[in-house]
Amino acid sequence: MDGNTVAEPGRQLDKDKGGAKGENKGKDKDSALVTAEEWFGGGERRWYDAAAARLLTHAEGEARTGLIRVFGRTTGAVSPDAVWLTMLPGFPEGSYGWAQVDRLLPAGLGPRLYVEPVGQGDSDKPRGYAYSTVERADLIGAWWRHHGVRRTVVVTFDYTSLALLELLRRQLERPGGPVITAVFMINGGLYADAHSHPWRSTPLLRSPIGAFLAKRSQKSPTVLAQGFKQARLYSQGNEPDEAEMAEVWSALARRDGARFLHEGAGFVKEHRHNAGRWDFAAIARELKGSVALAVGGSVEDPYEHRQVDATRERVPEAEIITFPGGHLTTSEQPRLLADAIARFAGRHGVEEAS
Repeated sequence: MDGNTVAEPGRQLDKDKGGAKGENKGKDKDSALVTAEEWFGGGERRWYDAAAARLLTHAEGEARTGLIRVFGRTTGAVSPDAVWLTMLPGFPEGSYGWAQVDRLLPAGLGPRLYVEPVGQGDSDKPRGYAYSTVERADLIGAWWRHHGVRRTVVVTFDYTSLALLELLRRQLERPGGPVITAVFMINGGLYADAHSHPWRSTPLLRSPIGAFLAKRSQKSPTVLAQGFKQARLYSQGNEPDEAEMAEVWSALARRDGARFLHEGAGFVKEHRHNAGRWDFAAIARELKGSVALAVGGSVEDPYEHRQVDATRERVPEAEIITFPGGHLTTSEQPRLLADAIARFAGRHGVEEAS
């Protein structure tokens, strides 16, 4: 990743907002902290038929067995012609990872939809569930149909870039559903040959040792904090304080959710198995400019830093936006991230209500 930090096409990010070479690289935060209870209290849990990829009414859900409940959160007024802003979360913190960014977005920007994958946050964690990129894409589509979404700008963080790539594939193969008009993918996998996950991260979590650590994390925020530090999720000096880490643990451990650390950590291997289908460059060629493309990356991200350089070479038409700090930009730089999302969404049809 080179040293050009971009806020808008052709314009460098102001140095007083954090430069790519480390100027003002500290956490860009306000004093307020949205708690996990506040975040989940602002959304809803709905019955979900995973086999049919359909959200159900309360009465339908109560009348059936074998269903699960999933969490979603919406913000802003809805009109039939609205361009939605769909926000897809990262691994492992789920939708709560967007909480500090959300409060810094313009209040009227939207409508916004936050989707919580099965296994994370306030969604259920069913035993023996077949977690995958495809099932996450199915769930996103179900939420779009439930809300009558016709057009949407999609922002992803971390592993949900893969679900978005699957949805773009479906848009090419089966036109006629909700239309993705623009995408902004941040610190996520775009090419199977450009992942660089350290052994102490997802590879460890997929191992029997990872299963043991997940069980310990369910009981202790200290164990989770140690795991985050060992996985190098934050840049040096930008680790969360005790109060922030306690909220992250509360969100991640909700409804026995720490098991997802182990059970959901196979997405890199899954990407390699589907390298052709979920290759961003191949999809971009087939889209032929019909979807606006932007890729975000953090300059000290040990996981997906190669994805940005690969995009510069393979998808030169994509806008590149880089941020100071480590992988968890949602925690380290919520203000910069909110500003970049608001600009991108506004340029591509998401309106700000007065």
